[in-house]
Amino acid sequence: MESEINVIEKLASTLNRRDEEPNIELAKEIISKNDEKAVATLVANLKGKTAIQNDCIKVLYEIGERQPELIANYLQSFVDLLSSKNNRMQWGAMTAIDTICTVHPKGVFEVLPTLLFAANKGSVITKDHAVNILIKLSALNEYGHYVFGLLMEQLSQCATNQLPMYAEKTIPVIADHNRELFINTLQMRLVDVEKESKRKRLEKVIKKVGK
Repeated sequence: MESEINVIEKLASTLNRRDEEPNIELAKEIISKNDEKAVATLVANLKGKTAIQNDCIKVLYEIGERQPELIANYLQSFVDLLSSKNNRMQWGAMTAIDTICTVHPKGVFEVLPTLLFAANKGSVITKDHAVNILIKLSALNEYGHYVFGLLMEQLSQCATNQLPMYAEKTIPVIADHNRELFINTLQMRLVDVEKESKRKRLEKVIKKVGK
């Protein structure tokens, strides 16, 4: 059965639009119709022309943010894109994986080495979403003990510009068993943070979780 939606005709590049609104509207339409065929078409076109690729990955992660179950079966397709030479596809794929982490944690956990390799070589956005993934997995009993150490490795090595945000996002997964490691990791990084506003944010996190 074919999709009722002509996916390619509704992409921003096909419509000669430079904004993302058509792609967002297409994502919403696909969700409203629970159109799995349309999702399959988007995934198939991730190997098409650059403009089409970029639109399709945008639509896919917009779907993922709203209804991750619709794209969860395509985890491996997104993982494969992490080695793309097109930077937009790299960070777009990591964004999509981030959206499906909560509905397919086992699958995401199993490809963590590939995700972290891509994050360490990729853009800031790629790394941001990889850290989000580590935080989400750290919240789960079956993965938290192992993944939290990987998360702390990221915090110990990341750019100081990103560090306060990562630390703040990590607060919800802090508990008695990992509190000391988290605080020690942040305290070691304080000397690296030259900008006063960012240092104050870090100190605030340390104070908050240390209570």
